[in-house]
Amino acid sequence: MNHPAPATWRGLGYLLGSLVTAAVALSALPVLVVPTMARTWASWHRHRAGRLLRLPRPGPVSAGTWRVLGWLCACVVTSVAFGIVALLCAGNAVATVITVPLWWAFPEDTRLRFFFDGVPLSGWGTALTWGPLNFAMFAALTVATVPPLARLHARICVALLEPSAAERLAQRVETLTETRAGAMNAHGAELRRIERDLHDGTQARLVAIAMRLGAARELLDEDPATVGTLLREAHENTEEAMAELRAVIRTIYPPILADRGLAGALVALGARSAIETSLDVDDLGTVPAAVEAVAYFTIAEALTNAAKHSRATETTVRVVRTGGRLRIEVTDDGIGGADETLGTGIAGVRHRVLALDGTLRVHSPTGGPTTVTVSLPCGS
Repeated sequence: MNHPAPATWRGLGYLLGSLVTAAVALSALPVLVVPTMARTWASWHRHRAGRLLRLPRPGPVSAGTWRVLGWLCACVVTSVAFGIVALLCAGNAVATVITVPLWWAFPEDTRLRFFFDGVPLSGWGTALTWGPLNFAMFAALTVATVPPLARLHARICVALLEPSAAERLAQRVETLTETRAGAMNAHGAELRRIERDLHDGTQARLVAIAMRLGAARELLDEDPATVGTLLREAHENTEEAMAELRAVIRTIYPPILADRGLAGALVALGARSAIETSLDVDDLGTVPAAVEAVAYFTIAEALTNAAKHSRATETTVRVVRTGGRLRIEVTDDGIGGADETLGTGIAGVRHRVLALDGTLRVHSPTGGPTTVTVSLPCGS
């Protein structure tokens, strides 16, 4: 059972803060009717409401101007009404604590009258009997009314600023457009990398093999010893070319996925990791090949970053399947501060994830730990 005190303090702070922001909104109304300012103000309020309700951090408010202005009016009204209730309940409790011991210092016509039938505070007997009862009454009212009022206010704020079906569709289209562009860019970069690897590695070795075999054919009758040397070199180059070709293939779709499935491939990946890796993989069932590949490369990149950049000594990998989504969570005990703009490879992983309509979140505060969370659709 949760203790009521933290919820009461959080709710009290939220409602009194809302009361202050309502006063600010009324005084700055000409500024807040500007659409951009109204949306910024609304985004901040929705973030406050989300924190109280422990909801995931939302993005900026994208509702239409009239909806935002309607929310602004409702927010001011509810903030004033709920805030005054909270102020009266908590204020009377605090006033009782302050004034009861000092009842004698107040003029007779300004002394506190208790909640019970307006009993005046006129002596120590009244102070010591009615004072605790008055405090207990208002403290109980605060505990009983403030948390639910704060949650109601927060839910109203979130509900009024929730995108409509048309707005969600527009956001969806915009997101798909961005992810498609990112996927196309990532696909183009991947093709260029594969072409470069084949051109600079495998193709060069195949040319060398062809040249040695041609020279051996020319010298076949004249210099058998040289022919033997050329054939040995051609054989060695062939093995090296095959190894390079296998390496290129592994970057496209790791063969171990086809051989062992995602769970088995992750066991091998953890065993090869430079730092100690703990695996927790549920029964995943049948996962599409594209999702397996993205999951494998995501975890491989996260383990590589942990070993190279975070000074971590241990990583934990958890992979679960809930309904139609595959959830991946990689946590290390390093120093944190990961920034995908600095070229850690997370940006490339993000393109792969978004291309499958997945989500990727990196939580890496300074001092650690770093947690990479990925959610991928994989069918029901």
